[in-house]
Amino acid sequence: MIKWIGRGLGVIIVAGAAFFFGVLPGIVEKGQNGMVEHAPYPVTETAQALHNRIVIGDLHADSLLWNRDLLKRGTRGHVDFPRLREGNVAVQVFTAVTKSPAGQNYDHNSAEARDNITLLAIGELWPVKSWGNLTERGLYMAKRMQGYEAKAPDQVRIIRTSSDLDAVLTARAEGQPLTGALIGAEGGHILEGDLANLDRIYDAGYRLMGLTHFFDNALGGSLHGEDNTGLTEFGRAVVQEMVAKRMVIDLAHASPQMAREVIEMTDQPLVLSHTGIHSHCPVKRNFEDGLMQQIAATGGVIGIGYWADVTCDASPAGVAKTIKAAVDLVGADHVALGSDYDGSVTVEFDTSELAALTQALMDQGLTEDQIAGVMGGNMMRVLGAVLPD
Repeated sequence: MIKWIGRGLGVIIVAGAAFFFGVLPGIVEKGQNGMVEHAPYPVTETAQALHNRIVIGDLHADSLLWNRDLLKRGTRGHVDFPRLREGNVAVQVFTAVTKSPAGQNYDHNSAEARDNITLLAIGELWPVKSWGNLTERGLYMAKRMQGYEAKAPDQVRIIRTSSDLDAVLTARAEGQPLTGALIGAEGGHILEGDLANLDRIYDAGYRLMGLTHFFDNALGGSLHGEDNTGLTEFGRAVVQEMVAKRMVIDLAHASPQMAREVIEMTDQPLVLSHTGIHSHCPVKRNFEDGLMQQIAATGGVIGIGYWADVTCDASPAGVAKTIKAAVDLVGADHVALGSDYDGSVTVEFDTSELAALTQALMDQGLTEDQIAGVMGGNMMRVLGAVLPD
């Protein structure tokens, strides 16, 4: 009898483990990265032709966080390489989320709150050393992207330099189905408070980093933290080293004070990778208009997101209206795309459907040159100016 009980418990344990490690992460992702059901969006021949000939880029997607093969067309989430090709995306920034506080909200979060990514890392069977170390989590996600490049070099090219960027764009102009992948970090806590870790992630391919995420960290204050502080001394050292390494500095989720201090101490184009426009959608998540104009004045770009919390309307038409508001506020040369795909948001179109956004921008009255800039040209200019040769 004991023998059979033991076997039964063994079956239950194995079945439970199979569910926890094999099935549950997919269920979690499907629940977190929603898609509103919709009929196909109408796209005119003129809009599709324009979409097919412009360079398209996206400053922010969190797809590396989830346990699926990005070389295969997925049935969940918003981004993978087949869908990027369908959407004619030339360059996608893949950002590593290494920590996310329980109860995450736009108003106030404690850095001491339970971390949601730890359980996900365990459930997705990330390396054990990454379960308690944020730098190791970032290195693991970079390794995943390196694996995609190694398996499919004709489809994926990691962008580390401006020369890499030029090579991707040249290859695409010659008809190769190549997508450039730029690896970024969502928050400087990936460094674990040690400046030497910036070298480690840089060597792994990181070329963009946001300074904070949903909580204050060793670099300074978050827009969603507790004290709205600026840069710490460590934060200033990190910014200086990022400038020296020619890394892209992302002000998304930074406190307004931190953003202003970064603007004061740097002379390179800055990006705000995924956001909306406050005067168009007045929520805390969106910086006040004056600060947006200061970021644009660095020569940088404002990446417009695709979810309702920042646009107040997540349809292609609603996102296009937000982009039009951004163009009116900071100028057409300083607006870009920053979807926040696969970032625990619900959207109304995935990356394969981006021609619907091109159509919506035409409907808003933007010129073809303005659309080409917003959809990718402005992002390419900034990357070309900041990245090392």
